[in-house]
Amino acid sequence: MELPYGIVIAGHGTRSEEGLQEFKATTELMQQRLPNTPITYGFLEFASPTIDQAIRENVAAGSQKVVMVPSLLFAASHGKNDMPIELLSVKQEFPNHEFFYGSEMGIHPRLLQRFRDNLIRAEQSASTPLDRKETLLVVVGRGTTDSDVNSNVNKLCRMVEEGMGYGGSYVCYSGTAKPLVKDGIEFATKFGFSRIIVIPYFLFTGVLIKRIYQAVDEVAAMYPDFEFLKADYLGVHESVVDAMLEKAQEAYEGKSSMNCSLCKYRTQIIGFEQEVGKVQEAHHHHVRGLSEREQQQHSHSHQHSHSHQHGHSHHHHDETPQYSEEYSPHPIEVQSFKVIQQHFDWSSVPSAHHGILQRLVHTTGDFSVVEDVLIAPQAIAAGQQAIRNQTPIVTDVTMVKSGLKREVLHRLGLQVFCYVHEEETQRLAEQEQITRSAAGIRRAFEIFGNEVLLSIGDAPTALFEAIRLIEQEGWQPHLLIGLPVGFIGTEASKAKLRELKTVPYITNRGTRGGSPWGATCLNALMIEVLENQQSSSIAKTRIEATV
Repeated sequence: MELPYGIVIAGHGTRSEEGLQEFKATTELMQQRLPNTPITYGFLEFASPTIDQAIRENVAAGSQKVVMVPSLLFAASHGKNDMPIELLSVKQEFPNHEFFYGSEMGIHPRLLQRFRDNLIRAEQSASTPLDRKETLLVVVGRGTTDSDVNSNVNKLCRMVEEGMGYGGSYVCYSGTAKPLVKDGIEFATKFGFSRIIVIPYFLFTGVLIKRIYQAVDEVAAMYPDFEFLKADYLGVHESVVDAMLEKAQEAYEGKSSMNCSLCKYRTQIIGFEQEVGKVQEAHHHHVRGLSEREQQQHSHSHQHSHSHQHGHSHHHHDETPQYSEEYSPHPIEVQSFKVIQQHFDWSSVPSAHHGILQRLVHTTGDFSVVEDVLIAPQAIAAGQQAIRNQTPIVTDVTMVKSGLKREVLHRLGLQVFCYVHEEETQRLAEQEQITRSAAGIRRAFEIFGNEVLLSIGDAPTALFEAIRLIEQEGWQPHLLIGLPVGFIGTEASKAKLRELKTVPYITNRGTRGGSPWGATCLNALMIEVLENQQSSSIAKTRIEATV
């Protein structure tokens, strides 16, 4: 059998060699079915070949028509934004060729069959038989910032619960969305079922799959009276190939469609109003062909080259990114910091504080800032660890968000949120008779819980609200930067912040502060994390060069 088009399978990519092999094995299954059809594959990040290379390879193999199928179960920003841009960028090189883009696999009937079979195998591994009405089904999804996509996991879960007759079901996520896996499985023990069966709705293995199963083991050790069963992810299987081929044919026939009725980029969805009409732009150029470059790096290391790895990660990837491009400050900034270091005695200042304090001096042009700023023990370490973990950043006003270095945010895969101008924030402020800045901080507490890094650089009311939530609601953000400016409530809010014992903080005395201060502290933390990762990469390269 030969199709009238070539197929490009577009994957996200992973540093897990086992995951890459499973992806490649699936494309080989497809090629075995269609030996005369050009089938190539590529990745957005962390692996080679890249998607653009796969498209060109397919054209070079003789395809006049090319269908690109995203190897995704659900289409969040990767499926709606990053992968289509990859196709469009290459399409311009081949004006005489036709290109088609397929939809995500979603809840496909063949995948549902595979999902069901994996559940049955897990049940068969149990020590004793048990009626499914006594079993709680827990489905683990990837988790995204797109609520429409996350809701699909709940739909899948409900369909399987009713179709297979489980007594109940629950959904959790491996990252970004809540509840996270361990919290969700632990909460599932409160439903009153003696057996809990956990199954990831994932295509292939990787660090996230291993973390999911590890979380099950950890909760099982905490609750020995419950029986926990672990079911397999979808994996290398003919059903996955069936779904991909069907999506390819739909795209070729013009029948391919995504669920755009509730897409946050097209429709105003509660809590995501600012995403409507968001410009599509590529986010993966820093990690294209990473494995290929790693091979080149290994080769160059034997020639004592100083090349090192690229890296970039979106919100909550399953790998720790490595970087090959050093942070390059503007020459004027370099000169300024030389002046700052030479014209002040830094010997009495803890070295860990130099980054933030020197940048605050650079921002204000005033060395007296050093005496005013107060950095709690572990604040620097807590903030940098939160950044390494890609913890969401929340600011009280948009000016703090605007002051952050976009290139550094991009390389570290960080997301920044500010809720002050959203309609729901305004309604909350009116209802509770508080300022919008305070209401925005309260919403951050409700949305992110403890998984947040706060920078308040304008409103004392926002800082007071954060402190209230910490004291009364047990909120524990990773770090609270409190540097509001002004004459009403400013000094009092900072004084109250300095009394906190449960949350690391960075603040100052007096009425000075403001959005540039809040942004500067975050920039300093991020740049130091980036530079440390770059130094580690260089050191690794040098060690490999001596082996």
